[in-house]
Amino acid sequence: MTSESGPTPVAVTTGAVWWVYLLRCADGSLYTGITTDLERRLAEHNGDGPAGARYTRSRRPVQLAWCEATATRSEASQREAAIKRLDRARKLALCATQP
Repeated sequence: MTSESGPTPVAVTTGAVWWVYLLRCADGSLYTGITTDLERRLAEHNGDGPAGARYTRSRRPVQLAWCEATATRSEASQREAAIKRLDRARKLALCATQP
């Protein structure tokens, strides 16, 4: 495709975007996970469907506190592992970076 101003960029999707996320549970604890669909996963954590994590089942409702997009599952898993190693104060600071 071309136009008078030059070639028109075409977006090419090579796969799903992977999300790393932090949830704030009803008891104040934080849960970290990865997914390709944030809305679906949040609904599952809150009891819509059978796939919610065991940890969040007794800590409902949960709210999305922070999320970050990554290009691959590998990147998401590595970021998730890094976040899980953070202490609570650093996780809360990470949550504060997102409105």
